[in-house]
This record gives sequence, C-alpha cells and structure tokens, in this order.
Amino acid sequence: MDIKASMRAVLTSFSAALLAAGAAHGAERCDRSCLEGFLEAYVDAVVAHDASRVPAAADLKFTENGQRLELGDGLWNTATGKGAYALKLADVEQGQAVLMGTIREADTPTILVARLKVADRKIAEVETLVIRNAEAAEGLDAIGAPRRTWYEPVPASERLARAELVRVGNAYFSGIELNDGKGDYPIADDCARLENGVVTAGDPALVSPAARGRGDGARLGCRAQFETGVFHYVTRIRDRRFVLVDPERGLAFAFAFFDNAAGEARHVTLTDGRRVEGGPSIPWTWQIAEVFKIERGKIGPVESVLHPVPYGMDSGWSEWRDAMSSRPRG
Repeated sequence: MDIKASMRAVLTSFSAALLAAGAAHGAERCDRSCLEGFLEAYVDAVVAHDASRVPAAADLKFTENGQRLELGDGLWNTATGKGAYALKLADVEQGQAVLMGTIREADTPTILVARLKVADRKIAEVETLVIRNAEAAEGLDAIGAPRRTWYEPVPASERLARAELVRVGNAYFSGIELNDGKGDYPIADDCARLENGVVTAGDPALVSPAARGRGDGARLGCRAQFETGVFHYVTRIRDRRFVLVDPERGLAFAFAFFDNAAGEARHVTLTDGRRVEGGPSIPWTWQIAEVFKIERGKIGPVESVLHPVPYGMDSGWSEWRDAMSSRPRG
C-alpha cells in the first residue's frame, strides 16, 4: 500500500470512529468539531462510492444541483479523489455544516459545495452543488488554504445576533439586485471577494499570495464596485436562503439565484455618467453559494462559487415558486 492510500485509510477509519462515537451519545448536540467531522466523513464516503458509510436518517433528502436524487447517485458515481481546498463552516445551534471545496470527478478538478443537516447524530438533509469548472477548481486548489479569518472568532462583546447577520448579508444581495450605485452598502474598506477561485474585488493579497497572479489586474474594492452601478444587469436575486449562521465567527452563508433578464436591463448609465451595457444577452441564471464575514455590522471577506443553470431554475428546497404562483394577478 502506498503512502497516499495509507493516509486515506487512516482518515476513513478516523471518520468512521468519529461517527460511531457520536452515535453513542444519542441526541447530544453536535458541536463544531463534530459537524466538521461529518463533512469529512461525507466526502470520504463519496470518494469511496459507498453511501452505506453515511449515517442517514430514515427520511433523508438529497439533491445535487437542485435535482432530487437517491443518496449514492450523481457525483457518487464519478468522484475519483479529494481536492486540495476545503472551507468548512458550522452552525452548531441549527446543526448545519457546509463544505466549500474541491474534489476530483473523472480525475478532473471540480468544485463541491455540500450542506449537511445533522440531527440526533444522523444526516437528515444533503444539499450539494457540483460546479464542473476545472479552471475555477484549479484556482482554489492553487490557493490551498482558506483565509484564516473564516476561522477566527469575533470578540464576544461585538458578536451580532443571528437575525442581524442575515440582515447584513441580505443587504449585500439587495445592493446587487438592480444595482444603481445609490444604496447604503454595509461593506468594509478591506473587503476582498473570492469568486470561483479568482479575486473579483479588493486586494488579492488579502486572500492569499497565490491569488495575486489570477484574474485580469487591479480590482476596485467591493463597496466601490457597488457604488458604480456596475451590477445593474442582475434583475433579481431570489430564493435567498441563509441556511448557516455562525455568530461566534460572524459568518452568514446563503444559497441564491442571480437572474439576468437581459433585454433593456443590460443598458444603464453608471454613476460616473458613462452609458454602458453589461451582462448576458439572453435570459440567464447563476446558481450561487456565498459566505460573508461580518464584523461591526460590515461585510469584510466574501467567498462564492457559482455556475450557470436554466433561467428561472429553483433549488429543490424552498417554497419560492409556490409563493410566486400565489401572487394576485392584474
């Protein structure tokens, strides 16, 4: 057995032992390390193509890219190894764990987002995005380690309530939707946004040295971008689901859809007077997973991964479409 195989065997054994120990504690709440252990064990099971390793609740619901599947289908058939990037998030109060990382599918670098809902030491929900963008996955792998700030606690005296973290995160989405540059944007001066492995706002050095050489040169800061009105073409950000909130670390993680209706929405006058057009020329939707670090009421680091999906697609987890169909007409 080679060294890599030996290490995989050790990690798999460790994950199995962790889950077995958790089960012995019955309904005891799963703490941060427990939730992160479930994420590790889940990825190990996917790479092994063995869904029986997952301690699944009897009524477990599983989706991949918005489609309801049986656990063990989809990526479970095609994963060939782990990637080098893994940002792990935890919401101890709600029993939610999220991985934003990389994996190998058919030996190709791929992005994986996995949300697990853990209840009574069993997995009740699995929501995944498999973003088949090798260049983006390679960018994350090159960065290697997530920013340390994601793991640093906010001083106890400065921690915000869950509802306030969601409100600030929602303000970010609302600032992009029909962006006109005139809003009050709760964004810190040192905000840097990592999007699909590329720094798209702020100083790349705030992300990692490896990020400095990726992208197409200097970027405006996050708030400065909002203040230009450059995101005008995003006509709707819907199905905003803040599924994980971590007051200890000041984090709010959400899934959402960015709709671009095209047509006249592509044409706008920016705040500097320039008349521009932007965004796709046909109706277009981005499915996105995004996490915000919020301190003193302002957003600092932002990290997202996204991919194009059919226009108007839903997540398979919300009642957004039902709410739309029940609206009065005329």
